[in-house]
Amino acid sequence: MFESLSERLGEVFKKLRGRGKLSENDINEALREVRRALLEADVNLAVVKEFVAKIKERAMGEELMRSMTPGQQVIMYVRDELIELMGSETAKLNFAAKGPSVFMMCGLHGAGKTTSSAKLANYLKSSGRQPMLVATDIYRPAAVQQLEVLSKQVGVPIYKPQEGQDPVEITRKAVDWARDNGRDVVIVDTAGRLTIDEQLMDELRRQKEAVNPQEVIIVVDAMTGQDAVSVAKEFHTTLGLTGVIMTKLDGDARGGAALSVRHVTGAPLKFIGVGEKISGFEPFHPDRMAGRILGMGDVLTLIEKAEEAIDKDKAMELEAKLRKNKFDLDDLLGQMQQIRRLGPLQDIIKMLPGIGSHLKDMPVDDKQIKRVEAIIQSMTPMERRNPEILDASRKQRIAAGCGSNVAAINQLLNLHNMMCNMMKSFGAAKGGKAPQPTKKKNSFRLRF
Repeated sequence: MFESLSERLGEVFKKLRGRGKLSENDINEALREVRRALLEADVNLAVVKEFVAKIKERAMGEELMRSMTPGQQVIMYVRDELIELMGSETAKLNFAAKGPSVFMMCGLHGAGKTTSSAKLANYLKSSGRQPMLVATDIYRPAAVQQLEVLSKQVGVPIYKPQEGQDPVEITRKAVDWARDNGRDVVIVDTAGRLTIDEQLMDELRRQKEAVNPQEVIIVVDAMTGQDAVSVAKEFHTTLGLTGVIMTKLDGDARGGAALSVRHVTGAPLKFIGVGEKISGFEPFHPDRMAGRILGMGDVLTLIEKAEEAIDKDKAMELEAKLRKNKFDLDDLLGQMQQIRRLGPLQDIIKMLPGIGSHLKDMPVDDKQIKRVEAIIQSMTPMERRNPEILDASRKQRIAAGCGSNVAAINQLLNLHNMMCNMMKSFGAAKGGKAPQPTKKKNSFRLRF
């Protein structure tokens, strides 16, 4: 997502950074490239025109800050306008003051509405809420069964339609059930269609009138580009949307829909889908997304992911071991498993400010971590705690057990030794006297 846009904008800003002073021609040329980059990213034409006009007005009209170069100030203007375009601040969910809150999930077939309903339930559950799912798509084959499977995966109850019930009655009965059973959020998975038709919109309108939901959210597919924006606009005209969830933003989508949807519909983008897993669901933060687009990273999201993935008790246990200069292969295995829970390594690298853009072309294979895990898991507990006992015969047995080779095991042991030496250096530095660095340059690279 946004990769080509980030690259194009990066090239524009690289030219500006070297200028001591910007003329009107420099600004016009830069904005011409910005306009072209946005259009190639499939951003709505009207949005692009207004966006560029605002930046030009600021660039030509404001005085230069002493702490910034002209190029830096233009980058700041672009960042500010990107944030404004996507919603200024993170859009929060609306909850009822009393009784269960009702969230109506709308959208066309294939956008990921049912999966997003379950992901939203999982997000709310992890936030301390008591959500439930409601299946009202009685037309699509296996739609109810799909939501039932997802509800079990998430661990929340589901209200299924009884024979002869229409979607409006199902919705009304589900809200009554939630009120009687202490569920504070009702997530209604409504019916979809291949295309928008009057029958669908009339049914959704009647469902909304029956329960007066706090949220009417449309789920759109980022891969469909401006079609997603057009669909959201039509739903908004009929139903009055309160928010948008955009799926498949981890794919090859150019990102234009995410930049256009709020401006065109007036409904804020509240969540984004970033993977097939139930956990691949994030609140949408305009400022963080602007940072990603401009190659500034997204440290806050990375920290939040780390807080969710890292076991605090294990972290404290590891810290105690490090203080005693004890770091065995079990500890290395635990660290790698926690890294995997953060998500794909390529996505983590992109969140690092000033680093992600330089390493974007570096081949990152998540399977390497799995191979390392397989090697360690093929060892006995004693071998993990005391890797120095690994002789040739033990290594051959381990290699046969995990489908690897002795060279890969040696590489793993070298990595472990490097980490142990590094940690001893940190410990010595804290104690006062750190070991002197050697002249030999260490160039270790994992190849499994």
